[in-house]
Amino acid sequence: MLLVPASNDDILEELKAIEKLLTPAPAPPTPKGFVNEFRAFLDQYKVLGLAVAFILGVYLGNLVKALVTDLILPIIGFVDPSTNLGTYTVKVYGQTFGIGDFLNNVITFIIVALVIFLIVKLATRSNVK
Repeated sequence: MLLVPASNDDILEELKAIEKLLTPAPAPPTPKGFVNEFRAFLDQYKVLGLAVAFILGVYLGNLVKALVTDLILPIIGFVDPSTNLGTYTVKVYGQTFGIGDFLNNVITFIIVALVIFLIVKLATRSNVK
């Protein structure tokens, strides 16, 4: 069977049909009314999911801070029992710098960052999006 070459018009029509199939449909208009617009906003920007993630993040931070303050810092205190890291101070040229609270927050930040890293690593490994 011989194949007849298509004319330019046939090719152009076929390309237009493909373009029509690939062109996405326009988004539906936003519903009118304050309540409907507000619901559309919540749905479009996934505000509820963001709020839940924020609240869980705050409480995860509080949990890790309690872990650091109540469990890890006392273990660090075994190294030098005379020093409470929370009230640790340094004197420089007659000035006293209280750096204990800062050190507590640095340790807390490192542990929170490690926990978040592990959560993201596990989520990406299991293809959760």
